[in-house]
Amino acid sequence: MDTMSPEIFWLAATAVATALMWLPYILWLIAERGLLPALMDGEHDIDYHIPWAARAQRAHSNAIENLAVFAALVAAVELADAGNTATATAAAVFFFARMAHFAVYCAGLPFVRTALFFVGVTCQLVLGGAILL
Repeated sequence: MDTMSPEIFWLAATAVATALMWLPYILWLIAERGLLPALMDGEHDIDYHIPWAARAQRAHSNAIENLAVFAALVAAVELADAGNTATATAAAVFFFARMAHFAVYCAGLPFVRTALFFVGVTCQLVLGGAILL
């Protein structure tokens, strides 16, 4: 049985974490408005009265958008058999940068949030560079 590459491990960890990022804001919504209104909000018509909850929803959307790029790049690295220490490190750093980005975004720290976003983009560029350069 083959062992999983570090890039695939960090992709899976990022995907699972991203899949769970909706929990804080939906739990707040349920606590604030009740279970049925929260479940019936398919159009996202309910306003978040708590700023962190609105930021959590935006951070989750941002994480999903970046996961798509990260997943494509990790898949390309795997298919091209281009994994190396730099790509493994970039994948791990991407995971931690995205987790910190979510926390900092929820906390409302814009400059730190932007710096963490750029760390993630840099990691994506390292992965892309392993394939294109």
